[in-house]
This record gives sequence, C-alpha cells and structure tokens, in this order.
Amino acid sequence: MSRWRLCGHDGRGGRAFALDGVRVLAEAGGVSADEAIASLDRATGPVLRVGEGVAARLPARLLPESGPTLPGLEQVSPPDVLDGWTRLLLIGLTEAAPNWDGVACVLTPTLAHWVHLSAREAVSCLSFLTPRLVMALGGAKEVDPAALADSISRPERLAAHLRVAEVTGRPAVLTGHLLGAELAAARPYWLGQSLALVAPDGTASGRAAALAAQGVPVTCHDPDMLLPSAFAALAGRGA
Repeated sequence: MSRWRLCGHDGRGGRAFALDGVRVLAEAGGVSADEAIASLDRATGPVLRVGEGVAARLPARLLPESGPTLPGLEQVSPPDVLDGWTRLLLIGLTEAAPNWDGVACVLTPTLAHWVHLSAREAVSCLSFLTPRLVMALGGAKEVDPAALADSISRPERLAAHLRVAEVTGRPAVLTGHLLGAELAAARPYWLGQSLALVAPDGTASGRAAALAAQGVPVTCHDPDMLLPSAFAALAGRGA
C-alpha cells in the first residue's frame, strides 16, 4: 500500500497515524480512536482499525493475511483476551526478531499479559490484574525486593501480607507482594524461557530486576520502539 492510516486505543488513549508505506507522516491522539483519527484532518488512504473485528482464537498467527481491522486475540481455556494494541506490539516484537521464540510480558496501565510466542504465533497467554491492583491499593512504582521474594515463595499469604503493608503504610512492600504473587503464578511462563518485557520506561524496572534475580534472561522494549516494525509488516501484507 502507499498512503494509509491506522488508529486504535493503546490503553491510555486513542492514537492515530498517517503513513506513506512504512513512513509516518503524522500522528494524533484523542480520548478515543475515532477522535484521534479525526485529528488527522488532511490524511488520506484506507484505515486499519486496531482492536476492532472478531478476535482470533489462540493459537493464532499474530499478523493477519489481510483485512481492514486488527482484532484482538482470544483464549478459551483459561479464558483470556488480548486487546488489539497488544497484538500490534507483539507483531512489532516478532517482526523485529523473526527467529525469536519465547515469552513476552506486555504491560498495559491495568494488566500484565504473559504470552508464549513461537514461529510468529501467539500460542497461549496468562493475564494478571497486578497493575490495576497496585493502583487501587495505593502501591508504589518502587518494589520492595524482600516482599517480592517472600510472595514468590509463599503466595498463599498474599492477602495477609497486603494487610500488614497497608497498616504499616509501606506502599513499596505492597507492590512487592503483588508482583511476587504474579511471578509465582506465572512461573510456567518464565521458567527456562527467554523473556521480552514490553513496557514504557520507568514502569518495568522492578519487574525486570525481579526476573533477573530468578535467573531469567530479560530484554526490555519500549512499546513505541516496536511500532515501526509492526507498521512495516502491516504495510507489506497489503492491509
């Protein structure tokens, strides 16, 4: 394709891009995807809508063959859904390193998605409400390493640990226990795997350090840095 547009919601707000092949001509934001693309008032070309359409059931190829939408991904058991923007980032990750197999942990403002990737397919996923719980319970960006280690080894005590952290006013301890419980539950996804952590700067340091402490090789990726390879893949298929 030559000139085209892409819009979607990245978990924080609507985003839209005007492109000429793989080159970004303009970018706009808004409360919704529609508001963002309306701000590209002089852009032309077909629109690819991220997050619309019928979700593809896992296991599924990340890059659809064609179509005006990039739907999310759906898992039957255990029930889970990955939104379209997460799928877009996973396309960018696998297209940038096409021979890489492993697990991606994609952080959104409210969710942590663990996704097993192989041969440019999403095989399975496991998602957690940890970021949402950290916000709701008044946790900190910082992670207390002792609390994290305690909940990795004894996740069954999570609720009691959270109460102690609340009473003593230690938000970093609260975050540590929540993250530790997540890592304990996600152990089948990271144990013995190569891990790609996809998260904005400043939100992944505690998680990356915790995984490194478990002997997991981790590479960190800023979501926006994965968009060019995703755009190239989508443009190349004639979307």
